[in-house]
Amino acid sequence: MSFFISDAMAQAADAPSGPGLEGLILPIGLIIMLYFLMIRPQMKRQKEHRKLVESLAKGDEVQTEGGMMGKITDLGENFVKIEIAAGTEVKFRRQSVAAVMPKGTLKEL
Repeated sequence: MSFFISDAMAQAADAPSGPGLEGLILPIGLIIMLYFLMIRPQMKRQKEHRKLVESLAKGDEVQTEGGMMGKITDLGENFVKIEIAAGTEVKFRRQSVAAVMPKGTLKEL
């Protein structure tokens, strides 16, 4: 029967190669973008906050993360006492201080 029709012979398949460099460009690019858009700015904010917390001094007018404003009356290693009204002191963790306000801010409120 195969006298008039020749047999079709398929070419042997090459061994599949790995994804190579082209397949790694997208994931590496995404990791680099993630670093510059998310990780690096967060590390910068943490460094600035650490510097702010270390530079706290008695008499500074501060705002806490909860929104309370007052004047620092006592500093400890981990805690600060903040006077929020005349004769009213509240104890906070140093890390909860969000910002140091300019002198005289409390008088304006």
